[in-house]
Amino acid sequence: MQIERYKTGKRMSQAVTYGGFVFLAGQVAIDAPGASVREQTTNILARITRLLDGAGSNPTRIVSATIWLTDISSFEDMNAVWDAWVPSGHAPARATVEARLAGPEFTVEIGIIAAVGN
Repeated sequence: MQIERYKTGKRMSQAVTYGGFVFLAGQVAIDAPGASVREQTTNILARITRLLDGAGSNPTRIVSATIWLTDISSFEDMNAVWDAWVPSGHAPARATVEARLAGPEFTVEIGIIAAVGN
């Protein structure tokens, strides 16, 4: 099986496919730093949708998600956006934890594993 890397930089790739799965790097709101948790989540999920599409997958194919919040009290705000984005009947296995992120301007980070294909 071949490993394919997408949007590869010096330190990491934004997505890697192998064995019928796509593994996304943790995504932060690059286009909305310092914005509200809802806005950051919206920005991140749009980035995830584009990355999945580029790797031959889509949100209905997500098998696992890990979400990091800098403040667990923002759980409901993040979920309001998440719940509207996840296709009905396609909720993945998921973990959400409180953690310090790469910079104070980011309050949400989401990592995804999805099956490749439609």
